[in-house]
Amino acid sequence: MHDAVTRDTADYEIGVTTSLTDRPLRNLKDGEAFAVLDSRGDFGRRAGTAEGLFFRDTRFLSYLELRLEGQKLELLSSTTHDDKATLSVNLTNPDLDSGAENIARETIFVERTKFLWKGTLYERLRVKNFASETRRLRFNYLFDADFHDLFEVRGVGRQARGRVSARVIGPDRVEFHYFGLDGISRRTFISFAPSPGVLETNGAQLDLDLAPGGAASIFVTVACGEEKVGGRVGAPQNVPDFFRAYRDSRRSRRGLTSDMATVESSSELFNEVVCRAASDVYTLVTSTEYGPYPFAGIPWFSTVFGRDGIFTAMFMLWADASLARGVLRTLAATQAVEIDAKSDAEPGKILHELRHGEMANLGEVPFRRYYGSVDATPLFVMLAGMYLDTTGDLKTISDIWPNIEAALCWLDVYGDCDGDGFVEYHPGGSESLANQGWKDSQDSVFHADGSNAEGPIALCEVQGYVFAAKRAGAQLAKRLGHAELALRLSTDAEKLRVRFEGQFWDEEMGTYVLALDGKKRPCRVRASNAGHALFTGIVSPERARRVAGHLMGRDGFSGWGIRTLAQGEPRYNPLSYHNGSVWPHDNAVIAIGFARYGLKTEAVRVFEGLFDAARHQELRRLPELFCGLIRRPRREPTPYPVACSPQAWAAAAIYAVLGACLGLEQAHTENEIRFRDPLLPDCIDEVILRNVHLGESRADLQMHRYGSDVAMTVLSRRGTSKFVVAK
Repeated sequence: MHDAVTRDTADYEIGVTTSLTDRPLRNLKDGEAFAVLDSRGDFGRRAGTAEGLFFRDTRFLSYLELRLEGQKLELLSSTTHDDKATLSVNLTNPDLDSGAENIARETIFVERTKFLWKGTLYERLRVKNFASETRRLRFNYLFDADFHDLFEVRGVGRQARGRVSARVIGPDRVEFHYFGLDGISRRTFISFAPSPGVLETNGAQLDLDLAPGGAASIFVTVACGEEKVGGRVGAPQNVPDFFRAYRDSRRSRRGLTSDMATVESSSELFNEVVCRAASDVYTLVTSTEYGPYPFAGIPWFSTVFGRDGIFTAMFMLWADASLARGVLRTLAATQAVEIDAKSDAEPGKILHELRHGEMANLGEVPFRRYYGSVDATPLFVMLAGMYLDTTGDLKTISDIWPNIEAALCWLDVYGDCDGDGFVEYHPGGSESLANQGWKDSQDSVFHADGSNAEGPIALCEVQGYVFAAKRAGAQLAKRLGHAELALRLSTDAEKLRVRFEGQFWDEEMGTYVLALDGKKRPCRVRASNAGHALFTGIVSPERARRVAGHLMGRDGFSGWGIRTLAQGEPRYNPLSYHNGSVWPHDNAVIAIGFARYGLKTEAVRVFEGLFDAARHQELRRLPELFCGLIRRPRREPTPYPVACSPQAWAAAAIYAVLGACLGLEQAHTENEIRFRDPLLPDCIDEVILRNVHLGESRADLQMHRYGSDVAMTVLSRRGTSKFVVAK
């Protein structure tokens, strides 16, 4: 997902000057808005960070700080609740000299409660006086809005910007206005209750008189809106008060998760990890006109990404198939219909990235609707097949069948640009991503001597995705009565499998090569990409174990997870983005592949590594990636400085690896939920899966470990589905 491009030296790469690990940050998100705050609930006190309140790829508030008697409050605790996406911060006062009298430290208790709802940041400041005397307390809010585009915040320079203005528009309200070069007016409204004693364009002063034991509250709302010629987009109208918005946001959250399968286990630590994972996934899920879509991650990728949404939906499929339906319908609606070299669009191609900011609108960055990924299109067809297998929802498949056909056509017509039977990518416009697989940084595809691979490039894993897409397409075509197409797709898939085995397998390495370059020379590099081939089923069974041996050996497995690039390869760097780091979603895909070939012990080791990594993270949260340094006793995983957290496919990885270890399969046509050769790690004796779906059937299932065996008990059921433990 890394926006590394061919022009200059990757203008859109994320610079390490914006490290997210220097101090704990807190994230809130709802819809198209998100906020990155420090532990106190403030933001913007340090320049060059991702802190702020963002809406539709623009920072609508760049600075917000609370002070008491001109000083910062002392932090007691700070947490983002995993059940309601709310930040709660407890603070107290230092020793204060208010002029007339001193206020002893730790006598004033302040609780900040913050959340986002419908493009508005809400805050309640509850203050209580524990002193034995009445106190007059002076609180100040300091604020500013720079309206920087998200890519500006990431470090991309601009030659010109629009105009920012600010004005007080009432006794309790300030407006910031930015008229952008794209013709859109962006406005931020900051409101206070009660009205401040002093209100200016950069701050507000509110005085509270509190008797001993007395308490009072201050409410702040920050509403974001856009206005453009011909109508409004997200303009704040009739912003509800704190309590109504809080109630509505919680109801919406409960509605979003009401029908998902949940997980309980005998391990309290694992329960914390899986609860955080669910919270992160559904925090990132955004309601669209086509259904729920998991935005990719905060702060840099809080928008629709094709590849990320597809993998997240795949991982969550057994727990909540509605996400897959929303992803399929959204990507079908945004599928390319014409050739546009600047956006790498071709008919039938599935979206890579969607942006709404000023720089994207002006073409200063190419990501307004950008199609520069070679894998999203076959993955889209794969997801459609998996969704139908799980749900039997033939109506949705029928509705998007023209899009599936267009995607399959793209694989043959545009995807195979040199006609050799493999799907490749070759950057189109001058601003295209240099590499267009999931490892899309500039230096991620290379030869064994360390030299760059020249395009068109056929990635190992992409051929697997295409194989699986054609097999899925064949099954979908058969279900819809297109027998001739089904036969052709099945035949094409088998031909691709044979070609793949012949040209990508390297007997000396004992695994599949990373890629073929434009001259069909193999990139003889040991990388995690080969594990994705297991995920798709293109690998011959006799070679699957050899691939797993490389991935799980000391060069491949760090102890926390499988590295993106094996130790000893020419560009190996455990601190890099794609050349030796550990990505949870990458490991989840590989674990599913292990399970597919009966390599359950290896799948469990991946499970254990990710679980151990998560339990060492603040909030028990798996980040986008972490460094691939070898695991050492009594040490934690080394964080990657600009990893997104939360990240949808990283959070969903926990569900994927659990399903892989349990061998969970939902076969709608057989009306059967199977657990194929289930296995659990030694740290978990029991797992209870509640509300597992198959069509209209629901069940609560207990999986209990007895040594190396796992037994299933049906605790409750509704519907006619069968439940089987199989070998």
